Order: sequence, then structure tokens, then C-alpha cells
Amino acid sequence: MNLKTIPFDESQLRDLTKQIEALTPEQILWLSGYLEGRFARVAQNGSSNGAAVVAQNGVPAEAPTKLTILYGTDTGRAKTLAENLLEKATALNISANVVSMYDYNPKKLKEEENLAVVVSTHGEGEPPDMAEDFHTFITGKRAPKLEKLKYSVLALGDKSYRHFCQTGADIDEAFTRLTASSITPIVKCDVDFEENAAAWMDNLLQNLKPATLSTAISQTLHSHNGQPKTEYSKKNPFMATVLEKVKITGRDSDKEVYHIELSLEGSGLTYEPGDAVGIFNKNPKSLVEQIIRKTGAAPEDPVSVKAGEFSLQEALLHHLEITLLSVDTIRKYYEKSKNQELEKLLIDDNLLDEYLWGNDVLDLLEDFPYDWNARDLVEILRPLPPRLYSISSSQETVDEEVHITVSVVKYEKKNRTRQGACSSFLAYDIEIDDQVPIYIDKNPAFKLPPNGAKIIMVGAGTGIAPYRAFMQERESKGLKGDSWLFFGDRHFYSDFLYQVEWQKLLKTKDLEKMDVAFSRDQQEKIYVQHKLKENQKEIFDWIENGAYLYLCGDRKNMAQDVNKALLEIIQEQGGVSEEQAGKYIKNLKREKRFQMDVY
Repeated sequence: MNLKTIPFDESQLRDLTKQIEALTPEQILWLSGYLEGRFARVAQNGSSNGAAVVAQNGVPAEAPTKLTILYGTDTGRAKTLAENLLEKATALNISANVVSMYDYNPKKLKEEENLAVVVSTHGEGEPPDMAEDFHTFITGKRAPKLEKLKYSVLALGDKSYRHFCQTGADIDEAFTRLTASSITPIVKCDVDFEENAAAWMDNLLQNLKPATLSTAISQTLHSHNGQPKTEYSKKNPFMATVLEKVKITGRDSDKEVYHIELSLEGSGLTYEPGDAVGIFNKNPKSLVEQIIRKTGAAPEDPVSVKAGEFSLQEALLHHLEITLLSVDTIRKYYEKSKNQELEKLLIDDNLLDEYLWGNDVLDLLEDFPYDWNARDLVEILRPLPPRLYSISSSQETVDEEVHITVSVVKYEKKNRTRQGACSSFLAYDIEIDDQVPIYIDKNPAFKLPPNGAKIIMVGAGTGIAPYRAFMQERESKGLKGDSWLFFGDRHFYSDFLYQVEWQKLLKTKDLEKMDVAFSRDQQEKIYVQHKLKENQKEIFDWIENGAYLYLCGDRKNMAQDVNKALLEIIQEQGGVSEEQAGKYIKNLKREKRFQMDVY
């Protein structure tokens, strides 16, 4: 290294190196983005501080920085992050505003100075309903050149899907093609998004409102290393005691569903109907043991993962995803192994989808052999995220408790029993008086109407959980009737979840109507969408008179079938075309009168 080329004297360099070596990986991520943005300013302005003017009191006198924060979401997480960014920007005297993609006219992009986009991806690479029109415009031929626009994108996604963060990537690529300039690079977040999202916000704001390097480092160190939070959260989960655990499917059922009640006493945690509980779990011990045996490693071999230094057994048991496969894990597996058969999977979407369903890490090791050591294996595995369960209680009714409804994932494949990580943990590893680490995951996109309007609730299986919370909440507020539940499962006698409670609510007139569909109690399968079609005239009348519609359950099959049935109902009862019916449904979603919680 030629020291003459370094623009620091030796003492400055020592101080700078000392500060950098003290940073955590998250702080280094933040700092790299900050420096990239500052470098862009140098390239544009020819100096590190632009044309700032200093007033007599020593405070920089500059034109107010404007920022529009645009969000598109299904679950409400992007909205929450957009509002967090607004709060941080306001604290820096940035003139910022938050706008839903539903409410934004993309033709105004030519007038924007700075734009922050926070957007999720729906399913396999599709934009959420809220973002459809914006995505179509910005990626289409009608989008104008945007030379004056500066932007940055925070993309939310899930690496278990093939097209990870596709919507955000599409929008970022479109802005680049339209000659907009990047404030900071796009950040793609997996389900464990909090740290990356916070770093993206800090980078963005620092580059909009430049500070000195030393001040920036001081601020980020303070934000990461300040006093420990006293509030319970995803980073600081609460140890909830198990108060009750009851199997609520019958002995003849081919499913196991448990009702579990957890104590929140002393936690200060609050929730609303529609929210979820995040549960930190552990993987099946038998699967961990089989993986270790297959690799030939020793259980006590030391490994390093995001959460710290552990033995291989501890890391696989508590910190790494092994019961599910993601495209990202398969790609990393191929990069290490260069297995040609695995390469065939990665270039054929149909083969890849087929392999992803129902296989786990042990399958990878068996189907595509490679000489793994403990360190290399953990490097390709995804951190084990907490599992989310819709809350099936109202805090107005149960006070310092929270209830969940858990269906055990368990099936046979390749002569081996497979189990879901969290559902099997809750079903087989915990008992009453045990403690479980939890946090509350807010879902602002699935909430009861604020005006006590009529509600139509559609759910299958454990998709009934939030509706138990809805009805408890309405009952506590004295709201009778004006509620209609559509519930589906396999068998009446063994799978009618919370049957006694629903019958009581019907008897007291708290629940006005209930229609059920048990698909396997007759030769012809009957599902909730069939019950909707049978009642289509009255359903349409309810919707026309202001009812709110809710859908909870399986995203891939049930949700699509119900959406199709609703489209047909609106076409037939409204006497409109398919295109007009689609616009009708889209408008219901825009008005928050059609809300979905699908998984």
C-alpha cells in the first residue's frame, strides 16, 4: 500500500481504523450505504459538502429537503416501516409525507424530488393488490423519463419463494431504466427484516441530510448500543407461561389442532383482534440428529451463526431453518457442491417448485451428496425465523392472556415422518406451566371496522382463529348480530373447531348467521366458496349496504377459489362485466372493506 495516496495522516488513520474495528456487522452495512451515497454526492457536486451555506449562528442554512414515502403492502408491514421512516425524517427536519400506492398518482413522479419506496412481494413474485397499478405503470411503456428524481427502494419478501422481493426489484430496475438516480442501493429483506430495514432508513436519511462522518458513526453506535429496551418485542421476547393446551379436533380426525392459552401477566404486551403472536421455537431433535449423522460431523463442533457461537447441535436445534427449504438455500448448496443434478432443478421452475414442497435439509443431503463440514453447512442455511399464529382471543375478554390455534404439520414422505418446526414443538414439547418466548406481531391490514358495521367472515381450518377474536371483541362491546361466518373443514364430527362457542353465539344472537362446508362428509366435495355462491344474493346485499368482508386461510388454493367466487357473485348480482367486477373488488380493498390474512 502506498501511504502517500491515503488522504489522512497516521494519527487520523489510526483513529479511523479504531472506530471501524469497533463496529458491528449491522453498523458496517449502514456505513457502507452511507459512504456510497456520499460518494455519489461528490461525483455530482464536485465536493463532499455541496453548496451548503452557513448562517451567522453557525447552523447550515439550506432549503428544506422533501421526501415522499410510498408504500405497497398486503400485511401492513410496509406501511408500518413507511411510518417509522416518516418519524425519523421528521426528527431531522425533512419535509416528508407517507402515501399508499392506492392513493398515489404515478404521473406525479415527474414532480418528485426524493422518493422512498417500501414494498412487499405477494406470493411468487407478484405485487400486492395495493401496488398493482403503480407497478404496471412504472414498468410499462407509459412511464416518463425521471432524470430529476432521486429514489431508494426497500423490498420486503420471503426467501422461501422463488422470486424473492421481485416487486421491489422490478420497481428499482424501472427507476434505473427511467434515468432516476439512486440515493442508496435497494435493500432486499427476508422475513427477519428489522435490522436491514433500520440500516436502509439510516443510510437514506444520512444521504438526504448529510452529517459529518464522525457524527454519523456516533449516531449509529448510539442507536445500536444504547440502553437495553425494557419493552418486549421480537428482539426481546417475553417468556409466556402456558396456561392451557387442549386438542380441539376429534379422535377420528386426520389432523391435530390445539387451542393454546398463554399468560401475558407482567409483560405490558397489548394486541388487537387481527394481530398475530410470533413464537420462537426449536427444530425436531430427531431431524437434527439425522442431519449431523449424515454429514459425519460431531454434535459439539463449534460453528458461527448470526446469533453467535454455538455447537453444531445447538445451532441446528435453535438457530437454523432445517424443516423447510428455500430457493436461497438450494442455490447456496449448489454454489458449494456444483452438483449437476441440482443445477437442473435451478433452471427448471416446475422441477424446483416440486422439490421445494415437502422436502427438508436432510433430503438435500441425501439426494445431492457432498462432503460437508459443520462450518460450510451452517453457512448455507437460513436463520430460523419465529412462526406467526393468528391470535384467537380478544384482550377485552381474556385480559392478560393470548390464545392461539395451532394445526400440527405432520406427514409421511420417502418413508420418513416430517414435522413442522413450531407446530410440533407446541404440540409435543411444551406442557402447561412451561414457558415459550413470544412477541406480538401487529397486523394493521386485518382489523374490525371502526364503526361497528356488518362483517362477513370467511375461513377454513385454523383460518377461523381471528374470527373467534373478532366475535369476543364485538361481544365485549355489546355489538349483536350484523355478523356472518363461513367456515370450512374436512369433517363435521371431528373438525368443527370451537363448535360449542359458535353455537352459543348463534343462540345469543351475537353471531347472526353461520354457514359451514365439510368437504369430505359427502361424495361431492363442498367448500366455503360453494356456500358463498349459494348465498350470493344476500351476500351482495350485505356488501352493497356497507358490510366488511374478511378472508383468512390458505393463500394458494382456498384464497384463490374464494376470490374467484366473489368475482362471479359481483358479476352476476351486479350485472357487470368481469373487468368491472374486478374493479369493484379492488375498490373494496382500497376502502379496507375487503381484508385478507392468507398464508
